[in-house]
Amino acid sequence: MESNSVSLHRVIKASPEKVFKAFEDPTAHSTWLPPYGFVCTIQEMDFKVGGKFKMTFINFGTGNGHSFGGTYLDIKPNEFIKYSDKFDDPNLPGEMTTTIWLNKVLCGTELKVLQEGIPAVIPVEMCYLGWQESLEKLIKLVEPEIPDA
Repeated sequence: MESNSVSLHRVIKASPEKVFKAFEDPTAHSTWLPPYGFVCTIQEMDFKVGGKFKMTFINFGTGNGHSFGGTYLDIKPNEFIKYSDKFDDPNLPGEMTTTIWLNKVLCGTELKVLQEGIPAVIPVEMCYLGWQESLEKLIKLVEPEIPDA
């Protein structure tokens, strides 16, 4: 891991279309993105290039939250997402950039995540652990094949 960045890689047993949908659908996004112990509220999510988003992660145990928001910089359906974001808290300065690659593979989707520009006060290893938890939740959302009743 480079300083102030994290990189993750997973192979997910779901199509790129289904994985992409988990990023573009606000309700789905709010269920898997926050790490364990947090809930997410989405105040705004205009999922298009140039569109803005705003959300809050709330610590379920304490009720304290951190709000952040940003802009979608590039989107290629079912293949690529890049966005910038920053925290509202002035103690967490700077702008982060997150890049997501989705690649169709024989058994589903190869997912790569790169988050850069993490504020220096956030331990990178904690951010990495948080992303691992988020990706576990993403996998549990998109891998099940549940037939319509």
